[in-house]
Amino acid sequence: MNCAGTRNKLERSRVLQYRDAKGVILLDILAQGQCINAARYCSTLDRLKEAIRRKRPGLLRRGVVLQHDNATPHSANLTQQWLQRYGWEILPHPAHSPDLASSDFHLFGPLKRI
Repeated sequence: MNCAGTRNKLERSRVLQYRDAKGVILLDILAQGQCINAARYCSTLDRLKEAIRRKRPGLLRRGVVLQHDNATPHSANLTQQWLQRYGWEILPHPAHSPDLASSDFHLFGPLKRI
């Protein structure tokens, strides 16, 4: 089932990857049919913040730049309040952009070999 409530036979679990130049900071695995809303996205951002604190000491003090598109969970008031509270800067990336994302280079190759 997708977020609109329709069944998609091809849908599988999804992996959300959060990384920096040094590598993966957090992998967030969504079960089949699990939707991402603003509350779920903010929960993931909480886990990302803790992963940054553990794996990249000092980065939170220097400032986090997060790239995401303007999907509803990303642009929701709850998410915007979370980002403002922690002072994270957003580097916009248009939805359905023809530009390649970093995951196109670093994630999908290794996943195809699994």
